[in-house]
Amino acid sequence: MSNDAVIVDVVRTASGRGKPGGALSGVHPADLLAGVLRELVSRNGLDPALVEDVIGGCVSQVGEQSYNVVRTALLSAGFPESVPGTTIDRQCGSSQQAAAFAAQAVMSGSCDVVIACGVESMSRVPLGSSLGARPRPGQDSGTEGPGLDPHGALMHARYPQGLVNQGVSAELINQQWRLGRGELDAFAARSHRLAAAAADRGDFDGELRPTTLPDGRVVTEDETIRPGTTLDSLAALPPAFRTDALAARFPKLDWHITAGNSSPLTDGASAALIMSAKRAVRLGLNPRARFHSFAVTGSDPKLMLTGVIPATRRILERSGLGIDDLDAYEVNEAFASVPLVWLREMGADPALLNPRGGAIALGHALGSSGTRLLGTLLNHLELTGGRWGLQTMCEGGGMANATIIERL
Repeated sequence: MSNDAVIVDVVRTASGRGKPGGALSGVHPADLLAGVLRELVSRNGLDPALVEDVIGGCVSQVGEQSYNVVRTALLSAGFPESVPGTTIDRQCGSSQQAAAFAAQAVMSGSCDVVIACGVESMSRVPLGSSLGARPRPGQDSGTEGPGLDPHGALMHARYPQGLVNQGVSAELINQQWRLGRGELDAFAARSHRLAAAAADRGDFDGELRPTTLPDGRVVTEDETIRPGTTLDSLAALPPAFRTDALAARFPKLDWHITAGNSSPLTDGASAALIMSAKRAVRLGLNPRARFHSFAVTGSDPKLMLTGVIPATRRILERSGLGIDDLDAYEVNEAFASVPLVWLREMGADPALLNPRGGAIALGHALGSSGTRLLGTLLNHLELTGGRWGLQTMCEGGGMANATIIERL
């Protein structure tokens, strides 16, 4: 019989703008992650020698995020050398997948104490760096030049017209579901409004840890939240992904995606302490929630971002729950298009969607976002007395993860 895998705690850094000069850009990514790992064991009084594995997500595993950045981070955090660590890549869902792997290890009896985590420093390791050079704005990933294409001949044969970057995928979604610029911008403004209100109430205090910069300054607040965001300010922004070449390829697109209704480039790290319910009790720790169900799906790699819909349908079928049984849902706001089409297809309650704002305001530090969403969801369920929470994340290449937790 499997064991219950419970969540004891989740911590994260504040979200920094993922560009030079951003609040966290002066911190090495391994040190960013080390800080949350150290905080996680310290505030729970846990001997890190009891941690049997550290599983972490990171998308751009190159340069300062290469050479198994999770192992580097746990050693940097002072964990015993006996503690192993591994870095995984399921694109934007990397740390959500890390949490699923950690929980499944506990449920199977393979481990009793595992940390799931993630990190991404998009200021120091820009998106696209793993190709060896940054793609030009609006250009399809992997087409920069000879030797930089991650797709071989067989992939090109299957998709002879070529795949597209995520911004174009979001535009194709807008076209298929007839989402207008006003609807996208209104959702983006909502994200900032809800996140700013939550920050003012102190709703993020339980998950945020301070990050000390090399110059001694301390970062404690999300830099990506813009409380003054208005529909007028969003409407003034130009399309972010249109190029003449893409416009010629897709002449029917209206090009509604902007920097304002997309998630920003972000620096951040997060970590979750996951263990068996029995071990938590023996250690005198409080299990706050348990993992109930998991699902992962593939989807059209051209649309790419719609996998959250079949992933949600699969996990609801697997869990025996209906959409109306859920008390909150976190659907990652890679672009406003994603949660909006999810709402439409699932017939869900808009009031329960990303109730503290989402990645448009809180940032999307790719490898870290999954465990960040997990902590935000858990804290919201505790504050409101909710029982069931769903988290789902679209992922590059056409995939999506879904997770249901039950507050205890």
